[in-house]
Amino acid sequence: MNPLGTLDELPRDYVEELTRANLVPLWPSMRALLPPQAPRSATLPAHWRWTAIRPLLLRAGELTPMEKAERRVLVLANPGRGLDNLQASAAIYLGMQLVLPGETAPSHRHTPNAARVVVEGEGAVTLVDGESCAMEPGDLILTPTGQWHEHRHVGRVPVIWLDVLDLPLMVYLDVSYAVEGTSQTAQAPAYSYAAGGLAPVAHGRRAQGPYPLLRYEWRRTREALQALASSTEPGTPVQVAYVNPETGGDCLNTLAFAALLLRPGEEVVIPRDSAARVFHAVEGDGEAQVNDTAIAFEHADTFCAPGLATVRLANRSSRAPLYLVSADESPLQRKLGVYEQR
Repeated sequence: MNPLGTLDELPRDYVEELTRANLVPLWPSMRALLPPQAPRSATLPAHWRWTAIRPLLLRAGELTPMEKAERRVLVLANPGRGLDNLQASAAIYLGMQLVLPGETAPSHRHTPNAARVVVEGEGAVTLVDGESCAMEPGDLILTPTGQWHEHRHVGRVPVIWLDVLDLPLMVYLDVSYAVEGTSQTAQAPAYSYAAGGLAPVAHGRRAQGPYPLLRYEWRRTREALQALASSTEPGTPVQVAYVNPETGGDCLNTLAFAALLLRPGEEVVIPRDSAARVFHAVEGDGEAQVNDTAIAFEHADTFCAPGLATVRLANRSSRAPLYLVSADESPLQRKLGVYEQR
């Protein structure tokens, strides 16, 4: 096929006329928009070290009071997408958030879907439409689109968590906004899903909302991974998905979450698919190979793999298991009909 013409080949006066009419020729840009065989991604393999993040975040707590920050967050930005764009991938935003003892992050709701993975601390709760969700290390807590939420901290040590949002998607679609609210009245969950396969029934029906489970306790997730590991062949990923317990579908509309276990000394290959993915080390240290990029990560580190990347994970400890939580863009891509595995 003959190469497409370039903009420089066109007469200057013709290009100027196009510009005045708000017109752009497609052919010089067509290969960038529709590359052959596979997409091109601006998302790069990236690694954010906890040892670098934590002191800078704690210093932010000294420099900026909550009333000025509302949400005291350091954004984990992918350099391939430009640091000013606040993106970890095309659809995923990541941020490390800090709440100090005695602080309250005020109530609001917004269009982006959000989830939090607790990194350290105790004594904090997230209220989601009034439901009080305790925040313990490793927990995954949902604040889906449109639901009121706030954070309260009555403990004695700082609490830090990793925010995961589909904010870049909402910004791109021109639908991103927030509404400030008043402080909520805390209430315990009406019921909880204490065991898989058991759905509470009240007055002949189950939960009324689309998100019947907001807090996924790490203790239970860890136990599920350990049980699955006992019947999984070595070298095969030991992985559980965070799902809506009433539908079996993804726990959020646009982002999927999973937890992984690597046994001591184990190495696994993650199935190659079109969804960009981020990983967070909940327990243990390890190594990742994302395409040609080697990443040696430690506890509480976070790293990113672009779509269609080859990802190898290794637990280099001979004694302790490695636990990771991941988030990816697959629900969004499935809704658009473009998700694929290779």
